[in-house]
Amino acid sequence: MSVATRRIGILLADDHAVVRRGLRLVLESEPDMRVVAEVGDGAEAVRRAVHEDVDLAVLDITMPGMTGIQAAQELSRLRPRLRTLILSMHDSEQYFLEAIRAGASGYVLKSVADHDLITACRAAMRGEPFVYPAVERSLLGRALADDESSAVLTGRESQILALIADGHTSREIAEMLVISPRTVERHRENLRHKLGLRNRVDLTRYAIRAGLIAP
Repeated sequence: MSVATRRIGILLADDHAVVRRGLRLVLESEPDMRVVAEVGDGAEAVRRAVHEDVDLAVLDITMPGMTGIQAAQELSRLRPRLRTLILSMHDSEQYFLEAIRAGASGYVLKSVADHDLITACRAAMRGEPFVYPAVERSLLGRALADDESSAVLTGRESQILALIADGHTSREIAEMLVISPRTVERHRENLRHKLGLRNRVDLTRYAIRAGLIAP
C-alpha cells in the first residue's frame, strides 16, 4: 500500500469494553482509519504503542494504573512522533490544558465523540491541535477579558494620558494636578506598560483613538 493511501493506525485505550467497541465502530466507518490495538489501561497503552505500528493513540483520561494524561506524557517522551488524543467525559478547561501540556494533540468529549472524534483524529495527524467548542469559547472569552482588563484606565490615568498627549511635561502635569513629578512619571510608566506603548507619540495616538483628545 502506498504512503498516499495508507490508513491511520489507531490504538484505543479505555477501561470499558463497550466504549471501545463503540469508538471502534465510529473510527472504522472511515476508509482511511483502522484500529490496530485495544487496551484497557494506560500502562498497556504505552507498551503497545511503543512496540506496534501505531500512528495515533486515543486515550481515556481515567484508566486504572496510569491515566490517559500520564500515558500521553510518557508516549511523548518515548515516541515523540506519535500523535495522542485524550478522551474524557469531563468538560473541563483544566483537564484540557493538562492534556495539551502532556503532549496530546487534543481533548475529545465522550458525549460528542461520534461527531468530534474523526475530526480530532484528522487534525492530530495534520499536526494541528483539536480544541472542542466549549473550551475554545471559554479560552477566547478569558483572553478577551484579559485584554480588556489590562487596557482599562483609571480616571487619573486617563487625565494624565490626555495631558501627555497635549504635550505637557511631567513637571507641568504635576503642577496642574497638584501631585509630585515622581507620581506623574510612575503613572506614565504604568500607562506604557498597561497599553503596551513605547513613547509619547504612541500614547498620543492611543489618546486620540480613545477620544481623550481631539485629533
